[in-house]
Amino acid sequence: MNKALLQHIILERLSSDLLIAQRAAQTAYEAATDVENIAENKYDTLGLEASYLATGQARRMNEISQALHALQQLPVRDYDAQRGIQLGDLVLLADADDEQRWLFLAPDAAGLKVELDNQSIMLITPHSPMGQSLLGQVQDNEVSLQVGNRQQHFAVLEIY
Repeated sequence: MNKALLQHIILERLSSDLLIAQRAAQTAYEAATDVENIAENKYDTLGLEASYLATGQARRMNEISQALHALQQLPVRDYDAQRGIQLGDLVLLADADDEQRWLFLAPDAAGLKVELDNQSIMLITPHSPMGQSLLGQVQDNEVSLQVGNRQQHFAVLEIY
């Protein structure tokens, strides 16, 4: 797996998401400030609702911008077995049913999914329970994770 290419794909995706969020924020702002949306009575809330939407879109835009900046600053390094899994590592896990999943330990943008080499890769952060469990692990280790009242086990198959 090419981590430099993966980082490029993630940055392109976040840039695209940021443009979409910017357009949505601008549209919501225009709706909130449109003369036709001025409340005519206390039950006319279209302008108020549009302003809430504009605020939410601006917040989303800020979150994407922060994630984009954090991932731009992330150095692409080869996996170091002496340190174990660290931020910026790409990990292949298998669960007890031998279902495999690729995870990329990123500083932000948790939950984002991208495709590389016909593989779906999900970003997780070190702040998540899975991210915390993976930090410092090495290949062939088993990671346990408590999900609700159920214990899940994952084998670390590959690390890049």
